[in-house]
Amino acid sequence: MKNICVFCGASPGSNPVYVEAAKALGENLAANGIRLVYGGGSLGMMGVIAETVKKNGGEVTGVITRHLYDMEVALTDLDDLRIVDTMHERKALMAELSDGFIALPGGFGTMEEMFEIITWSQLRIHEKPCGFLNVESYYDKLMDFFHHMARHSFIEENFGSIVLMEENPDDLIRRLREYTPIESDKGKWAKELTANSLS
Repeated sequence: MKNICVFCGASPGSNPVYVEAAKALGENLAANGIRLVYGGGSLGMMGVIAETVKKNGGEVTGVITRHLYDMEVALTDLDDLRIVDTMHERKALMAELSDGFIALPGGFGTMEEMFEIITWSQLRIHEKPCGFLNVESYYDKLMDFFHHMARHSFIEENFGSIVLMEENPDDLIRRLREYTPIESDKGKWAKELTANSLS
């Protein structure tokens, strides 16, 4: 695994432990020679993890929209900074450049980015691992909601096969590296639909 995309907030959050977790993950990526791919921002958790990776000798690719770049929120001292026109292009390029995905604590943007990637995994658009770093139980209620969705048959009971969750960076990175995709019913359905449309 050479490149991991990290989704996280442009805010540091209310608890200093979130920033510490971003630093710990950044240190882990750099120590393992894994390039960080992220949203290119200089603020909040985004800036912290990028700067930590750089400080520890790692490599960073940022992907940011022209709009955000012009607002001067980009971290320009990166190994590779890509500027795109739209948020859709931004997410697509981040996905293309990455071998796996991690969500640190964040808000609407973090959730939207991670949910899209998980959906793509469910549909077998990609077979890359997706994991949440559950800092201070930040994602406990989200996991409860996943179970709620499964009980109501909107997602599969074995959603844990595509949604990884750990409390510390070392365990999460290890699980991403060991990940083997398991085909879901929705993945089979998507393949069958594609095959039928081509026949």
